[in-house]
Amino acid sequence: MFFTSCVEETTPELEEEKFARLYDDNRFNESIIPIDVAQTTDGGYLVLAKRRLPESHFTGIYLMKVNSRGEFEAAQELDVQYVNPVGELMVADGNHYFFCMDELTVQTHLVRVSENLEDIAVNPLQAGLTYPAAASLQGNEFLLLSYDHMEKLSVLSLVRPDGVVTASQGYDIGVGDEVEEPIINHFIGGGKKFPFQTGRIPGGAYFFNGFYNYTFSLVFTDLNSEEPMGVVQGQHDDGGFSAVLPIVSTKFAAARFNFGDNFLLPNVVLPPNAITSSVDYPGNTLPELVPNATVKILRTTIDGTQTLVFASETRSKQIALLFYDEATGALLGSHYLGFSNPFEVASVIATEDDGLLVCGTAYLAGRFPRICLFKLPKEELAEKVRR
Repeated sequence: MFFTSCVEETTPELEEEKFARLYDDNRFNESIIPIDVAQTTDGGYLVLAKRRLPESHFTGIYLMKVNSRGEFEAAQELDVQYVNPVGELMVADGNHYFFCMDELTVQTHLVRVSENLEDIAVNPLQAGLTYPAAASLQGNEFLLLSYDHMEKLSVLSLVRPDGVVTASQGYDIGVGDEVEEPIINHFIGGGKKFPFQTGRIPGGAYFFNGFYNYTFSLVFTDLNSEEPMGVVQGQHDDGGFSAVLPIVSTKFAAARFNFGDNFLLPNVVLPPNAITSSVDYPGNTLPELVPNATVKILRTTIDGTQTLVFASETRSKQIALLFYDEATGALLGSHYLGFSNPFEVASVIATEDDGLLVCGTAYLAGRFPRICLFKLPKEELAEKVRR
């Protein structure tokens, strides 16, 4: 295996603060699609990605480590027994963690990865959870959303880094093959990809973005009852939230999709103890985005302003960064990434030097997906938010 990285729009003086890199693979037909990225203690970056497996309906697992300048250092492909990696890429106890599943049993496994990729451990969860869909770090535990295909339940669980499940609750998706079909198609890559997500209101309710009661919905719970505390219902599988970020109490930053249209909501109140509909929250329409666009939201500080960064993808095949004032919801500025090839966003994170790192997919020759990284310095970001 041979890797190269192409550099655009960078200078030697700024190569740690600003770079744009695309990581090629000499296996011409290889497909590598990033899921998430995290900064490592040495200033470099660890990328979690999925890769095409010719003999499987599921995707395999690919990990890549680069240095602080984005230069390739190492990569690992896990055994093809382990498939369906899901983000987030979470940091605990000095290691990175993510969930995947066994191809044959579909049992959920927890993967522990050292940041240099020299120590990787894959261990099954003992609770019998199947089809992992999304996860996040909540305190010292992982909040995992999975799908129980036997009981037809969306399952939300708390998992310790040692793999012990400390709490778990299932929520009925509804009866009928037409309800389950889009979920299974999501996992085998044969249909629409859903923006599954987990999280928690600071000091309050847990939530998941997934299927409940026949509909892709945002569900709030205390994990003590099979009945949710509250639900923001979507439009079957054609509408709902594409991203949710809790700010404080009932205030959120969010994005939603509805039959192909996209709406950004940088300042919205979502009651966790009520039944509402996603269409009750109109938001800002963005016709420039692709239908049902992937959206990632980051809360950070830029030039002294608490800022919300919305990352998505445009019809012109670029990655769009939209900057909003957290306090007012006002648009502060925008920035676009991508050149020559089509680009899609996977993740956006704040870096230790107050910059941003955007991880995405670049399609070489418009066909072959590869990992790309864009590093933006704090000075350039400050120019985007000054009014």
